[in-house]
Amino acid sequence: MFWPSDLSQKEAELSIVPKLLETQEQFITILSLDVPNLDNLFQVIDSATMSASMFLKHLMVLADVGAEKLDRWNSQFLRLFPSKTLEYLWKTQESQYLFKELPIEGKISNKKLKLTGKSLLEQNNLSNLTKDIITLILFGSSCKDEITADVLQKCEIAEYLGQPDKLENYIKQRYIWVSRITTGSQANNLGLIAQKFVEKYLKINLNIVGVKIKNNSSLPNITHTDEQTNRPTNFDIVVSRQNKYVAIEISFQVTTNSVIERKAGQAKSRFEQINSAGYKIAYILDGAGNFQRENALSTLCFYSHCCVAFSQGELNVLCDFIKNYFAN
Repeated sequence: MFWPSDLSQKEAELSIVPKLLETQEQFITILSLDVPNLDNLFQVIDSATMSASMFLKHLMVLADVGAEKLDRWNSQFLRLFPSKTLEYLWKTQESQYLFKELPIEGKISNKKLKLTGKSLLEQNNLSNLTKDIITLILFGSSCKDEITADVLQKCEIAEYLGQPDKLENYIKQRYIWVSRITTGSQANNLGLIAQKFVEKYLKINLNIVGVKIKNNSSLPNITHTDEQTNRPTNFDIVVSRQNKYVAIEISFQVTTNSVIERKAGQAKSRFEQINSAGYKIAYILDGAGNFQRENALSTLCFYSHCCVAFSQGELNVLCDFIKNYFAN
């Protein structure tokens, strides 16, 4: 209701929920097929018009398993599967699956699994990594090792494979609207869209020679004061001209969460560092999650040189502030 129309449209284009709803029946059809073994299921997935990454996304939503949880399991993988083999029961028979890629080096992320934005809609086949994860989510709770099965207790979908009526009932009860994965994806997408929206708006409206606008950038000699490493502090957007810098933090929230509280806790030390260096810091604050946290909002406003909401009129105030700073 309160978003700028351009932002609403872009969020709708990236929202994962409509895409999941559009392909839900096809997903159910694949799992309803009575295949004799796991390899046959993989063949069905690869021959479907739905991308393999979309199928995996459906499974993750259904089991309430996000990339963060997968990454946690990956880091403890050899404790869960010392022989890198999943021994499980399916159709009253004992089966084995030898993991081909897991555990992997580094973090498991949505980007690595092609679960973000347009990647979900692009046709792609199963990789060894996606096969490993699909097997884990389908049969994890059927693992013969009781401790591992308990850790993977939500990975129980294999119990309904090849049983259309039971499967559809199970899916409809657990599906999309109540999942933390889809709401988290929505909040993350919206934050990225807002950041790009502001960056584009500044580039169009800051008509000043020599101005540089960078995403996820830092200010000279501004570091995390609570860390011994003196790691540079990154800001959503940094606008600079010659030796003048403006850091911009954007917080556009759909629901209440800890992000604004964290930013408020950092606000004082950040402001003091930035102000001492002769730079400026500005905040763009909008969304119900921000407005419902009055104390945090007041703190951010107090420890800033400019604080605006997310609208054309307010963004013009920010542009005027930056122009005045660079002109002096």
